[in-house]
Amino acid sequence: MSPQRVLWLTKGLGRGGAEQLLVTCARHADRTRYRIEVAYVLPWKDALAPALREQGVPVHCLGGPPERTGRADPRWPLRLRALLREGRFALVHSHMPVPAVAARLLAGAAGPGRRPALVHTEHNLWERYRRPTRWANALTYRRNDAVIAVSHAVAGAVPPGRRRPEPWLSVVHHGPDLALAGSGEPAARAAARAAARAELGLPDKALVVGSVANLTAKKDQATLLAAHALLRRSRTGARLVVVGGGPLEGRLRERAAALGLTDAVLLTGSRADVPDLLPAFDLFALSSRQEGLPVALMEAMAAGLPAVVTRVGGMPEVLDHGVQGLLVPPGDPVRLAAALERLTGSPELRERFGRAARERARDFDAAGAQRTVESVYERLLTDRSTP
Repeated sequence: MSPQRVLWLTKGLGRGGAEQLLVTCARHADRTRYRIEVAYVLPWKDALAPALREQGVPVHCLGGPPERTGRADPRWPLRLRALLREGRFALVHSHMPVPAVAARLLAGAAGPGRRPALVHTEHNLWERYRRPTRWANALTYRRNDAVIAVSHAVAGAVPPGRRRPEPWLSVVHHGPDLALAGSGEPAARAAARAAARAELGLPDKALVVGSVANLTAKKDQATLLAAHALLRRSRTGARLVVVGGGPLEGRLRERAAALGLTDAVLLTGSRADVPDLLPAFDLFALSSRQEGLPVALMEAMAAGLPAVVTRVGGMPEVLDHGVQGLLVPPGDPVRLAAALERLTGSPELRERFGRAARERARDFDAAGAQRTVESVYERLLTDRSTP
């Protein structure tokens, strides 16, 4: 039996966590059963397209020429309709609300008797969406044949009136690719640390707090900068490395300068080699105000890093306070600084939390998560083929 065609549909293929998830899932997809293809809307967000193509995954850009930036090509739904007609997909799996709405409305365009099964992965809380997106999502949501939430917090945010009977909604914690996490052996860790610090230009003896996230309001790096300024009152040599790009980069650089942190903070911009950079950090931090379940935290835990993160979204589901790291309230630089101080002052605690984090990450291996997703595919496609 030939593999069934499955289309993964997303808004863009930039270096965000949800987009990186597609690359990781493609690496572990069962190609004997499913022929995966990917379609995306925004042509200028294409950083991960080559990585997918290298894995033999066909990639379709639904937008116009790459030089058209700033807004989506209004013709992309027409291109999606044509792709659904021509592709004979057995299943469409959407990953962002706006493309998902279009897929729900256009699924019938595949032709009589050829409507694909519709699966949607919910990455965020509904409150994050703009009002028009929430309305369109709400009006079409029950057309999904199955919904996968990245955390129980995200699943709980789906309005009860938009749900269907079980097992329509399920939770899959999408973790890191443990094959890329590196060895936990001391010699290997020391070599990886030295290489990462050399790449970033960090002193070997410096105490380094690292963070990986897009530079957007919901990630709230401004609070992290304020906390780092407080931390340096007692840890004068502490460095902060923020990996990620985004619209607030200029503003955050100005804020770091205003806090006197110009030489103490490194904003690297977007990087393709995040797993290689993680060993440079002594601990990991996220100051987010909203989250689904950040891939960056899962990768940091797999790398054996203790973490200080805000108690939002799905983060408390995978990090136990006082076991793998510390949880703090969002928007509170004083509490965040105090937690960072606690960890920076105790190498023993960092080592204990780091070991527990690496062990915890084994529960969320990307390969296992993809098998669970494919069990949803199998259930839907089997139900459709049963007379």
